[in-house]
Amino acid sequence: MSATTGAVWGRVEQQDFRSRVRGTLLGVALGDALGGPVDALALDEIRASCGGEGLLDLAYGHGRRGTVTHHTQLTLFTVDGLIRAQVRRDTGAWHPPTDVHRAYRRWAATQRDWGPDERRKEDGWLAREEWLYARRDPTRSLLIGFGDDTMGTLEKPKNPGELGPEAVARSAPFGLLVGWEPQLVLQLAIECAAQTHGHPISCLAAGAYAVIVHGLARGESLDGAVQRALVLLAGRPGYQPVAGALQHALGAVRQGMPTPTRVEELAGDGTADGLLAASVYCALVGEDVRHGLCLSINQSGPSAAAGALTGGLLGALHGETALPPAWLTELEGRPTLLELADDFAMEMTQGPALHGPAGSSPAWLTRYPRA
Repeated sequence: MSATTGAVWGRVEQQDFRSRVRGTLLGVALGDALGGPVDALALDEIRASCGGEGLLDLAYGHGRRGTVTHHTQLTLFTVDGLIRAQVRRDTGAWHPPTDVHRAYRRWAATQRDWGPDERRKEDGWLAREEWLYARRDPTRSLLIGFGDDTMGTLEKPKNPGELGPEAVARSAPFGLLVGWEPQLVLQLAIECAAQTHGHPISCLAAGAYAVIVHGLARGESLDGAVQRALVLLAGRPGYQPVAGALQHALGAVRQGMPTPTRVEELAGDGTADGLLAASVYCALVGEDVRHGLCLSINQSGPSAAAGALTGGLLGALHGETALPPAWLTELEGRPTLLELADDFAMEMTQGPALHGPAGSSPAWLTRYPRA
């Protein structure tokens, strides 16, 4: 199915899709919240602070348990941009990278402003969520990339030497475009990654991650989704490091019981390809969601990004009901996450009934303006 054709959804398919959308967004946020408090710590420091087995539960960060970082914030604005792209399509304007970039610029404004009071109505409802105005250590590459109106492109990327995992960590929503062909999902994620992380490794890692989530959201196995990503990566300029990292992750599964040492070895220096490999490995070998997430964050690399990536995979694979309920009760922003997830699922399954030639819902266009 291409990006230009609509899907025909049955009731059971809609319910399953909504569960996977919710699972993906909540999973990203849970992993982000779990890893955030130990993000800057080496493994021996995590063990010294939390005990010999490392961090196994939500810890205090930014004044309370369950707080998220910029990874979750930007993931939400990715979803907002994708919904707005669908709505704007009625006007004949169809360039999702531009709509996603506009959404990221709305996020960037939350990092400069005190609160949502002065936002224009054209900014939509998400930009008025006060809790998103908390500044949660956004990296320099993000602030530079979204610091002006100029959009990074594959021809002229922002931060062309940036190898960090931040662009990958916001890319799960691209994989939820289940009505798109996977090669189009790959391309969109790559183009949007170039807006802040222009190195080919970062861009291709973001694209591969989105394709893996796409396969999971369509009901594929994780191994099968990774294999599809490898096929689609092959032949693209600079694909070898990302493909090699994914193959390394698959090979590590056969090397015995999972250990933090193996996760650290996969994560390497914390670059985009290493964190992608580590998250795939943790999602494959985790006994359940809790175990997979704990395995991903107890290592010396960027724990919040590793947790966010692993959580997105596990949430897309299993749906929302597999996520630890005790952690969900403490998760910052959970009502917003659920509301946005349900809006995304509604747009993707029933968009023509919300806006289009037959009529439009004024409430929907207030939430997601065409401007």
